Amino acid sequence: MLSLTVHLLLARYSATKQVVVKSRAHTIISRWDTRGSERDDTPAMLTPNIWSAVRSLKSLRPHAAPRISYPLPSIPNNGYLFSEIVGEFHEIRSSICDLVAIARLLNATLVLPVLREVTDAKGISSKFEGFNYIYNEKHFISSLADDVHIVKKLPNRFILEENHPLMKIPSDSATPEFYLLHVLPKLKKKGAIGLLVSGGGCLQNLLTAELAEYQRLRCRVAFHALRFRREIQDLASKMLQRLQRTGFPYLAIHVGLERDSLAYHGCAELFQDVHTELIQNKRSLMRKGGVLTGQVNVDSEQQWLNGLCPLMPEDVGVLLRALGYKRSTRIFISGAELFGGQRILLGLRSVFQNLEDRTTLSTEEERSDLYGPEEEIPPPPPYAIPIIDEKERLAAWSKAGPRPRPLPPPAGRPKLPHELDGWWGWVGESDTEPEPTIVDTRERGHKLIWQALDYILCVEANAFFPSFDEDKSGHPNFASLVMGHRAYTSAYRRTYRPNRRKIASFLLNVREHLYEPGRAWMAAVRNMLVKSIGEDGLIEASNNTKPRSFLSHPLPECLCQLGIERTLNKSLLHIQGPDGRVLFGDEEMCPEWIKDELLQSNNDKLDEEADYTEVSGPSSVGEEPLQSAAEKLEDTLFPEGDEDNDPND
Repeated sequence: MLSLTVHLLLARYSATKQVVVKSRAHTIISRWDTRGSERDDTPAMLTPNIWSAVRSLKSLRPHAAPRISYPLPSIPNNGYLFSEIVGEFHEIRSSICDLVAIARLLNATLVLPVLREVTDAKGISSKFEGFNYIYNEKHFISSLADDVHIVKKLPNRFILEENHPLMKIPSDSATPEFYLLHVLPKLKKKGAIGLLVSGGGCLQNLLTAELAEYQRLRCRVAFHALRFRREIQDLASKMLQRLQRTGFPYLAIHVGLERDSLAYHGCAELFQDVHTELIQNKRSLMRKGGVLTGQVNVDSEQQWLNGLCPLMPEDVGVLLRALGYKRSTRIFISGAELFGGQRILLGLRSVFQNLEDRTTLSTEEERSDLYGPEEEIPPPPPYAIPIIDEKERLAAWSKAGPRPRPLPPPAGRPKLPHELDGWWGWVGESDTEPEPTIVDTRERGHKLIWQALDYILCVEANAFFPSFDEDKSGHPNFASLVMGHRAYTSAYRRTYRPNRRKIASFLLNVREHLYEPGRAWMAAVRNMLVKSIGEDGLIEASNNTKPRSFLSHPLPECLCQLGIERTLNKSLLHIQGPDGRVLFGDEEMCPEWIKDELLQSNNDKLDEEADYTEVSGPSSVGEEPLQSAAEKLEDTLFPEGDEDNDPND
């Protein structure tokens, strides 16, 4: 009785502490939101500075039109250029832009490229032939009519003769001189030539100033001609409306947790158990195939500290909290593959309550309509349990040593079928990964559509945060293309460009108390991330990312500067790198028609507001002096109340 009484008293008077221990992260995070009498359940649009535009970049406007005399493509020309593209969504997009520029350079007719990711995908709808699986063919051809002559298919005479050579082009390292010296003579001789493109490109990313028009052609292809087919755009518009139905802004995060990319960069130990085994298995295959030359076993902790591994979702949540985003902020999770499953997002979900992705913003029926009519795939045959002598099994296990794989069942019990089901079931049975099934190959095609939906929602987001920006070959990935598109269409929007190496050192200092980092730590992280959305981030991207992918940073070739005095430091107006290349501040002045369109757009908005405003009589004090056109333009670009949290403050 005495013992029972003591336990009841302890439970009664220590209940509060137990609740705090039970949800320590939630309690501490809620404390970040309590500023005065402000409650955490207020809408996400609470502090305008975390959503406001970057003032110093508001004068940058997209301008990819030709600057000099630009002749139309001539017919007849030197022949037909056809191609096959091997790669994923971001590699396909970059390769198409390069092929258009090459066709212009060689004065050739471009045949719509074949997408291996679609043609090799078994079981997808026969309604689509390849290019039109994700892109609008008609718009692509018509929008580039003044640049390149484009046809859908190669003429029959070349298909029947089969005398056109097929060349494998080195990834993104082939110079214009290479095509003029080695490809053009063969094109003129045969009348048609085929290129096999892989690795995300077939033309050098950095071109000389004399070839700046080809860079602008790349921009016209990527940001204007490559429009997704109507069905994809319609569903993306519905998803965007559902995401914005509350009327508040949203943040997009590209997680970047893909098995191939994690294996290439040696990030296996960021995970546990079977996931580590799967990453190591893929890394071993990459090494055997010559994709990478490093060791199979690497120190993942050191890779993470060097900024070569993704930021985990839990870490991203802490960083966003330090920036000032509240628990009620709507967040869109982008990524066709989420290695580790939904449980990898538990740390982020504990910090933010409104996480959305393509599965929550669209129904299965809506996504099926995008795939088109597909044949039903028969179920796989039942798994036959192999008959293995238990003595041999146990002897082999004792020799194998410790491994992060499931232990075998006891000697007297065979494995049950459900123990071998799932995408990871083969790990406990063999070191050889099984061949992909029809379901797997069909899903490869579906992933292109998923990424197209994610791409639209990430470009339209009020803020964008990439956890990782490199792919399975060390090249810029999906997130890099999104950042380049946002820099082109709306450079003033908040696009964070985190330096993972610096962030890793920050996170290492508070690993033992991640959810209680302290005000000084939060202020330092906030200052670093806020700087990344302004000139500092663009300069770093121009120095590090642009040499590997032009579309990830189309500045200064594809943008122009409005004729208004910029608020940034004068020392940033013309920044050069170690090689003499201009990194920032070399944009041309915008033509008058861009300024006129901006003023007209502003006047239309004022007219709409005037419809809802009561007309008042003449003022007794006196009328305000009329604003000049320049003053109106400046007010349009730099409205009041937009200076808070500016990266240049």
